[in-house]
Amino acid sequence: MESYEQVLKEAYGKIKRVSGGSERFEIPNVEGQVSGKNTIIVNIMAIASYMRRPVDQILRFLQKELATAAKIDNGRLVLGTRLNSAKVNEKIRIFAKHFVICNECGKPDTELIVDKGIKFKHCLACGAKSPIKYAL
Repeated sequence: MESYEQVLKEAYGKIKRVSGGSERFEIPNVEGQVSGKNTIIVNIMAIASYMRRPVDQILRFLQKELATAAKIDNGRLVLGTRLNSAKVNEKIRIFAKHFVICNECGKPDTELIVDKGIKFKHCLACGAKSPIKYAL
């Protein structure tokens, strides 16, 4: 039989760590250019990494919100229409609000989980669990 300390140590080992930094969560602005009828975002991988979300989730969200075709090509996001960066930045901020930032404490330390077929945003900082209203 394991002692209480061993069980506690094992439980702490399974918990995901949250950084204790209190710096402000600020998503980098998109960097890109218009090439013909396409808009190319070159720093989409950095944005996805900063938000700790897979780039394909951001891709699907932007496709729905901007009503355009999109693909990842050599680490760049290619959108099938001409867009200004302000429009893309606005949609990425909406993505962060609904899929990254906790509704209770406002921290970005969240993960997406599925429980009984419902997608939730689980906060690793405060433990809150809120359903996601948008579909990906």
